[in-house]
Amino acid sequence: MTIEVRTATPEDVPGALTPIWHYFGSRPTPEEGERLGTILPADRVLAAFDGDAIVGGAGAYRFDLTVPGGGQATTAGVMAVGVLPTHRRRGVLTKLMRRQLADAHERGEPLALLYASEGHIYSRFGYGLASIAGDIELPKEHARLWDDEPIGQARLLESEEEVLELLPGIYDRVQAQTVGMFTRTPEWWKVRRLHRRPGQSGGEQVRVAIEVDGVLEAYALYRLNFGARHMITETTLEIHEALGTSPRALAAIWRYLLAIDWVARIEAFWLPLDHPLFLWLREPRRMRYAALEALWVRLVDVGAALSPRQLGDGGIVLDLHDEFCPWNQGRWRVGEGAVDRTTAEGDLRLGVSELGSVYLGGFTFDQLLRAGRVEELKAGGVERADELFRTARQPSCPELF
Repeated sequence: MTIEVRTATPEDVPGALTPIWHYFGSRPTPEEGERLGTILPADRVLAAFDGDAIVGGAGAYRFDLTVPGGGQATTAGVMAVGVLPTHRRRGVLTKLMRRQLADAHERGEPLALLYASEGHIYSRFGYGLASIAGDIELPKEHARLWDDEPIGQARLLESEEEVLELLPGIYDRVQAQTVGMFTRTPEWWKVRRLHRRPGQSGGEQVRVAIEVDGVLEAYALYRLNFGARHMITETTLEIHEALGTSPRALAAIWRYLLAIDWVARIEAFWLPLDHPLFLWLREPRRMRYAALEALWVRLVDVGAALSPRQLGDGGIVLDLHDEFCPWNQGRWRVGEGAVDRTTAEGDLRLGVSELGSVYLGGFTFDQLLRAGRVEELKAGGVERADELFRTARQPSCPELF
């Protein structure tokens, strides 16, 4: 069997998406393919061929990602990676990942980002677990805040045109100051955030914006999945996204959501470990916060990826191992306003996946050391590296892509 990986043509895209759709129990429809094509051009999709048959595929959106310090890094947002079960364990995925990273490098995209259904797969290709997020299931009777006075004026948005006029500006302000969030185009809003897939269960999506001191500063996208038994509500409030441009604006949108009447349970997704709900709620344990792996980061070009990232004082020499992208292999001096190759002795030895774990600030070098994932070559190297890479907040991304 000879597997050939090549860039998909528009006609190839449905076949390249079919392997991952197979595991979702369906096939991509022509309408889905056309809609997805507005945010994922065919030249960003790879197809793995066995003869004339497509047996695997992988795509990569183009993002600008906020990194520590507020810089933006051009990023390949990896998605729809799959291989048909008829061709598992034959190296198809490795060929797809190798080609995808080479293409990102050639396009000048220094980072790759993904959510992993099975994280152990992607660490083999240099991805490192970069953030933890959680889902919550909060019984409404325990949605009690220390201070629950409403803030601002809520406004329900009826038309898609109104949503696209008002909400992206709020999102863009939040994105620019939140590590781990990526830019959205108008097409992305239409396809990924506002579109209801055929057959999707539950209520219609509700869009609400809140004015704080007369200015639109927060919004939420949510769904009320109605249920009642013996005239007692069993409705679930499903929060897809709730963002505010300031701590006060964020408090305003959450106070609105937690106060919605005739709700039995509140569910929300991808909340960071340092979300204010832990301090707003009188009994935060009632959230039943379930932590799970969120973003995985792969440095495609180490020098270009570290350049827009804010670094602290001092410097460190990293002895970096990266077999999959050999152009990254070697020693790097990081700090003092520059990232350069060096022949100096290393302070730390680590793999590129470990560097991905600390890149957004979700983990520290000290955590890596305690987990046996980094080798300290010089005394104090880990402490100096953590001072250099220190961040104030956990990375956060409000959506799965």
